[in-house]
Amino acid sequence: MDSLLKSPMKLVLLAAWLSSVIDPCRLFDICDSCHPLATCKNLNGSHACYCNHGYTGDGTSFCNDDNECQNVTNICGEKAECTNTEGSYYCTCVSGFTSSGPDSKFQPNDGTECIDIDECQQGLVCGPSSHCHNTNGSFFCTCQRDYIPTSGSKRFHPLNGEQCKEHPQKNCHDDTECISQAVNRTLEHVRNRSTSAMWRSNQICDQMRSLTQPERLLWELVKQTSGELTTVDVISNVEALALSSSMLSSREWNHTSQPAFIKSTLTNWLKAVNNLVEKDEMVAWNRMKEERREHTITKLLHAVEETTLTLATDYQKDIELEIKDSQLELKLFSFDVQRSKKRGLSVTMAGDHINLTPKYTNTIDRAGSVSVVFLRYDSVSDLLKPRGDLGVTDYTPYAEPGEVTVNTPVIAAAIHPADVYQLDHVTFTLRHTEPIDTKVDLTECAFWEYQAPSLQGRWATRGCERVHVNSTTTSCSCNHLTHFAILMSSGRAKLDAHYNVLTRITQLGMIISIICLSMCIFTFWFFSEIQSTRTTIHKNLCCSLFMAEFIFLVGINMNTHKLFCSIVAGLLHYFFLAAFAWMCIEGIHLYLIVVGVIYNKGFLHRNFYIFGYGSPAVVVAISATLGSKYYGTNKVCWLSTENNFIWSFIGPACLIILVNLLAFVVIIYKVYRHTSVKKPEISHFENIRSCARGALALLFVLGATWTFGVLHILNETTLTAYLFTITNAFQGMFIFIFLCVLPRKIQEEYYRLFKNVPCCFECLR
Repeated sequence: MDSLLKSPMKLVLLAAWLSSVIDPCRLFDICDSCHPLATCKNLNGSHACYCNHGYTGDGTSFCNDDNECQNVTNICGEKAECTNTEGSYYCTCVSGFTSSGPDSKFQPNDGTECIDIDECQQGLVCGPSSHCHNTNGSFFCTCQRDYIPTSGSKRFHPLNGEQCKEHPQKNCHDDTECISQAVNRTLEHVRNRSTSAMWRSNQICDQMRSLTQPERLLWELVKQTSGELTTVDVISNVEALALSSSMLSSREWNHTSQPAFIKSTLTNWLKAVNNLVEKDEMVAWNRMKEERREHTITKLLHAVEETTLTLATDYQKDIELEIKDSQLELKLFSFDVQRSKKRGLSVTMAGDHINLTPKYTNTIDRAGSVSVVFLRYDSVSDLLKPRGDLGVTDYTPYAEPGEVTVNTPVIAAAIHPADVYQLDHVTFTLRHTEPIDTKVDLTECAFWEYQAPSLQGRWATRGCERVHVNSTTTSCSCNHLTHFAILMSSGRAKLDAHYNVLTRITQLGMIISIICLSMCIFTFWFFSEIQSTRTTIHKNLCCSLFMAEFIFLVGINMNTHKLFCSIVAGLLHYFFLAAFAWMCIEGIHLYLIVVGVIYNKGFLHRNFYIFGYGSPAVVVAISATLGSKYYGTNKVCWLSTENNFIWSFIGPACLIILVNLLAFVVIIYKVYRHTSVKKPEISHFENIRSCARGALALLFVLGATWTFGVLHILNETTLTAYLFTITNAFQGMFIFIFLCVLPRKIQEEYYRLFKNVPCCFECLR
């Protein structure tokens, strides 16, 4: 100890060691001075008092609450409200939104946020006869067609006590005077609303004060044409749009040369037009009388063309403008003819193509600016219904023409001024609304012809010709501009007129054939004197055909149950192939007789049965494995023609017919060679000739039936339909005639059977 006191360095080291092991707070406890809302912490080797999270202060004398809602900008986000608490805060979603977490009170640092509440999923919030439309944080209601809100406004909120009531003028379109009054009211309403104090409301004040009168008018028209309209609403709004077109043409407002203004005006104007021709509004259009509908839609098309060309002429420089909406599309070009040197204009809109070719002259082109507008209407074709044939008259394969329809969108082109950019011809390619069969369906290039004063239009074909047609498109060339489309008359409609007759022929023929085939089976089974290998073949052939025709008669139209229909189609496939297989066996049997092959009868019959019933089973099994979905169609329980699956039947049948034909050529050659060189027993070769004639007749009956069937598949006409139906339905009767009525041996058996019956004997005699 004395040594430590005598050495200063040792004293310093001792003091350092004591300060490291003894807590200074034990000597002087600084933590006792911390504020109740503070915590004593050892940081960087020293102790100090720090305010708790959510508080701010020196930690000893004061710790004040942090107001996170004021100090942190938008801490809860735009869709929530912040509430400060002592030492913390929480967020709650504003009306129309809900928390994505389990609690309504949350802090956003855990990923919780406010999401929109879809009020429209909460039942009939808008009341009866209404539609609910969800928006971000709210919703609004509109009335169904033929109903209006009690407030008179298009959109309403049920919390204000508004609801939908029946429109007092829902049948106004049938009364000319009522239509006139409704049109006047709509025009007056649009004029008033476009200049009323609503444009100066606090919500849209700054935006609307800057709008010109035409813009306000168009804004109001967009609102008026939205939602489900009554028929008289459609008529009135078309008149209002025509009025706005005149206003836009008057040029009594400023800023016309500004491209942004022109594009905005066109966009709003076309939006109102698009609202009127939406597919949902076709109900209102179709309630009009035909003459009124044609006049109204023509007026609308004319107004669109005039308005776009008028606004386009106000551009002071070259411009290319494109505007798209759900039901229509516009492309606008404005350019100086001499400066641009355009020698043709070509545009593509939604897959439809149109090309303008100007006239080529040796003189200098006329100076000046020209505007060209292209328009495409998607659903207007449903309103422009053709009257009559209009030149689609090539119906030679059919009994009568079918209904003429518009099978493409309507596409339009217009030029202003026309004398500056003189047109030579226009070519266009339009996609078909429904694919066509070029061998059956007939198409014609047409345009909507009307005079501006009356605005009563109709389809015409003058000056247009078809250039090319396939299943999906038709190309045309015309020498003028207007609204174009492709008219179609389906050749299938002609066959439909004969459907009932063909059905009755099929049913009658099948019943007669089933009776005749059952008589054939009885004949070959009952008479022992005619039993032979040939009658065994005929018996099995008739049994197969009997089963096929019975299943056909009972189940061919039972296509409502897919599995059952597939089974029916599979059985028909099997038994028809079995009939062909036994026909092939007959040809083989005759060949064996002619060439003199010695065979064991039992062995031969066994192999005949294996081939006659086994080979069709193999074909059907392979076909079902590779394409079971093609057994049964939406119309009948038979093999589908998709992906040429029908050839799983036609192919083997054609092969069997070819084999039999070759066999019969050999048989005929052998028979006549033997009879010319030698003098054999007349009875033997006479019997062979008789069998060959019967087999050839059988081949003709079965072969001709399905030959007509193939022709009908390849070229569907009335003639092939009747030939196939008659030969197929009555083939059982033809077989009975060739195999049971004409052969003398069977005639003799029936004579012996009925000779002891007095009434039958007199008939036979």
